[in-house]
Amino acid sequence: MDPFRLCIALGPVAIYVLLLGAINLSRRPFLVTGLRDSGALGLGLSGMVIVGPIELFFPTALAARFGPFSWVLMAGLYAACLIPVLLLLRQRLVIYNISMDRLRPILAELVPELDPDARWAGDSLALPRLGVQLHVDYTPAMRNVSLSALGSEQSLAGWRLLERRLGQALIDARLERNPRGVSLIVFGLLLLWVLCREIAIDPETAYQALFKVFRL
Repeated sequence: MDPFRLCIALGPVAIYVLLLGAINLSRRPFLVTGLRDSGALGLGLSGMVIVGPIELFFPTALAARFGPFSWVLMAGLYAACLIPVLLLLRQRLVIYNISMDRLRPILAELVPELDPDARWAGDSLALPRLGVQLHVDYTPAMRNVSLSALGSEQSLAGWRLLERRLGQALIDARLERNPRGVSLIVFGLLLLWVLCREIAIDPETAYQALFKVFRL
């Protein structure tokens, strides 16, 4: 693969890894919806999609008519395919940089305030007044927790309330930095260095690939 295509494919991945590393090195938990979390992953993989299936099946008639602007249309097509997939995902809240031991007392205090009729069953929680049923998944290696919807009967308003109140409860939390964040930062910087090195070694090939890929 030429240097330019390599940068397109792995550049967004490097930025995504650096973002994860920065979040994990923070001393505060980071709450994000499943929609945004999956959307960020979709953007991180967008470069691979561009130099993979999009370029492989790129319609030459479209390029002949619109030139480089045809890539804007193809990017819109990718977004049009990604957005419905994101909207079809079940409701989910992801809390980065927090252990289950630190989150459990926060939930124990918050849940009765949200719904006095709340019921726990192992790692599953039912909030009937909010119309929310969820399962708690913990990933010790990355020290993040996911609150994932159980079943299709979910209240969007209930999830929005849970997100807002949980975000408020996490504001004052101060945690130890996740050491794995350093590994992510190092990997992301190393990947960016490799990409810059490939461009510096053979700038002429990268320049030619730029014109070839974008039909300039």
